[in-house]
Amino acid sequence: MQPFPFVPFVWRDPTWLAEREDRDTREGSGEPRPDTGLIGYEVEATDGGIGKVDEDNALVPADCLMVDTGPWIFGRKVVLPVGTVHRVDHEERKVYVDRTKEQIKNAPEYDPDADPDDHRRRTGDYYTESYRLLPPML
Repeated sequence: MQPFPFVPFVWRDPTWLAEREDRDTREGSGEPRPDTGLIGYEVEATDGGIGKVDEDNALVPADCLMVDTGPWIFGRKVVLPVGTVHRVDHEERKVYVDRTKEQIKNAPEYDPDADPDDHRRRTGDYYTESYRLLPPML
């Protein structure tokens, strides 16, 4: 059992966000979108690269990252809750997550036509369960 519960939609270490919040906003809304500064960053699972933060990241809530997995799983787009992010390296332009490629591959696929609340619930349930079964591998 892990010493703390997994909260899928909360940044674990928000300190790096403070400097970005002022300039990164959702277009026209004024709503902070610090994650937009991550578009194009490589995403690294515990066992290797899984893709990049997609340019359509603003289509998902600010507490998620849309990742284009590229050809390794047939170009799927998956949504990762920000709670999976272990750290962000701006010099390398990489986002490190604490899940494996297999766990991300098995995550619910992003469907732009799906009910956003249902997709959020399924994604949150999937990752919460994965943390219960297999704690973060750091």
